[in-house]
Amino acid sequence: MLKEFKDFIMTGNVVDLAVAVLLAGAIGMVVNGFVNMIMMPIIGYFTGGQDFSDYKVILSEAVLAADGTVTTPENAIMYGAWINTIINLIIVGFVLFMIVKAYNKTKTPVVEEPAAPAGPTQEELLMEIRDALKSQK
Repeated sequence: MLKEFKDFIMTGNVVDLAVAVLLAGAIGMVVNGFVNMIMMPIIGYFTGGQDFSDYKVILSEAVLAADGTVTTPENAIMYGAWINTIINLIIVGFVLFMIVKAYNKTKTPVVEEPAAPAGPTQEELLMEIRDALKSQK
């Protein structure tokens, strides 16, 4: 059983999948860093310094105790964080599109060779036989 497991783990597909998962995690961190550290400040600059994550609709205020501690946290719809997530998705989608587009340019196109001309059809062969028989008469 241990040998079977070792054979399974060492197959190319499992190793390739493991490498792909690790690379995807690393690329995800790079893309999220790009979005959060570069793109979102630029978007914030053009929107007047606003941070969308602060936007919310408060359904019920937080309840504070006499000493100032929160006994019941506020209940709010955080639509600004959702807007940030949508912007993040659009930017990540665009970056991935550009990566795939660049990758596709590096691939060599597959040139299909024209199919070899097919031999004569059955009808053509029969016509040739007919013509050969006629010429022998």
